[in-house]
Amino acid sequence: MKQILFILLIAFCAASCNDWLDVRPDTEQKEEDQFSSTNGFYDALVGCYMSMAGTDAYGERLSISNIEALTGVWYMPEESAEVSDSRLGDFELQRHNYTGDNARDAIQAMYSALFNVIAQANMVIKYADEKADVFTDKTALATVKGEAYAIRAYCQFDVLRLFGQMPAGGTQQVQLPYSYITSIYEMPAYYSFTDYTTRLKDDLAQAEELLKDNDPIFEYTFKELNEDAEVPDDHMLFRQSRLNYWAVKALQARVHLYLGETTDAYRLAKEVIDAKGVDGAPVMELSGLEDFSAGYKVLPNECLFYLSKYDIMSETEDFLLGDVENARYGDNCLVLTLDRLNALYEGVNTSSNRYSNWWNRRVASSSAANAYAALKKYYWDEDAQDQTLYFQLVPMLRMSEMYLIAMETSTDLSEVNTLYKTYTVEQNIGSVTNFTSMDEAKAWIAAEYPREFFGEGQSFYAYKRLGATTMNGQEATETAYVLPLPETEYNPNEL
Repeated sequence: MKQILFILLIAFCAASCNDWLDVRPDTEQKEEDQFSSTNGFYDALVGCYMSMAGTDAYGERLSISNIEALTGVWYMPEESAEVSDSRLGDFELQRHNYTGDNARDAIQAMYSALFNVIAQANMVIKYADEKADVFTDKTALATVKGEAYAIRAYCQFDVLRLFGQMPAGGTQQVQLPYSYITSIYEMPAYYSFTDYTTRLKDDLAQAEELLKDNDPIFEYTFKELNEDAEVPDDHMLFRQSRLNYWAVKALQARVHLYLGETTDAYRLAKEVIDAKGVDGAPVMELSGLEDFSAGYKVLPNECLFYLSKYDIMSETEDFLLGDVENARYGDNCLVLTLDRLNALYEGVNTSSNRYSNWWNRRVASSSAANAYAALKKYYWDEDAQDQTLYFQLVPMLRMSEMYLIAMETSTDLSEVNTLYKTYTVEQNIGSVTNFTSMDEAKAWIAAEYPREFFGEGQSFYAYKRLGATTMNGQEATETAYVLPLPETEYNPNEL
């Protein structure tokens, strides 16, 4: 019954939030009407998540296509004439040709999508202050407002990771907009790296404070909230599809790691790993063995936060190809060469359940069979059960990242090896040898990001954070890591 409710909720909001998904300041009265009831707040918040799941945001560009092209991993012909029009953006981004027309269009699309979500979140925050009296349940108000702060922080962080300067070791200084505004006719203020990150951490602190003890996850388990928990307000179900309290803690760990604040990153990652729920069991654990045995490729049972996207397979299967036997590569496809795939999984590919469950290695070209591998993470059988809970998802924060952060930032090699063993068991890698030094552990972790989060949009940021000089065999200079702000935007960096 709850799953039916979840489907109906998404369908309802797709209709009632239609005007909300692309924020436009039509009239002040329209805004007042939107937030005249708690349902209006809930609709607006769901509208934020739906916009995050849009094709120009995390529904494709910032998870699968453009963001992975930046790492140079997709197979691309030598000449643009051999690439379909829809893939020319990936072609130029992969070459770090940010002045090409198609790359500029792709960059503009990602930038606009992020700030569209941010403007929507800002509207929720604004009216949560101005019209708080529409909520009779103040825990619900705190939860809605906390999620809105977290949504803004999530998107602003990726603005920083895409367009901002290198977090360490760079020479280029970049100012970026941190937006608190709700109108497309206003210009947000631009901030230095230090001031920007201060605002980012402040937003996350606000989200944490608001969600602490108010989020339903303090009264129920994630499993109960996905199934039959009798919560006072059904809008508080399915907390994995929301930026819940533990997702905020995980996002904080990600931010601190990116900024090189390793002590805080370690503390937060361990807090998530060690957290216990109301039933005394871990709030969430790694789930590779369990999920893959059930056919769940996106590892939903270890997602601290995911986006629901019912059409993720239909929107991507024409260029990702899925699990079609003897699928044929075309000029619209995004595939890996088998050599690239095997290099990615070097040393673990024969047993890794990622290698065996995420990749279709039967893609042929016109000249040779078995020439390419296709990502099948977002492909499932049409008759699969509970698709909304286990398949139609885009992972945004997973427990595996918390383990990698804790391993990278720990100062105790014994602890690193203990975490490593737990991590590799869930990957079905089998017998592994302990790391003999921290440097060895960190080298393995750096290689793990692109294979563990392929198609989830995290590899480029890991390369940038680490200042890698190559990405998948391609040279990576500082200019490759700092995307230019769209030409339509005010740019104080060029004054």
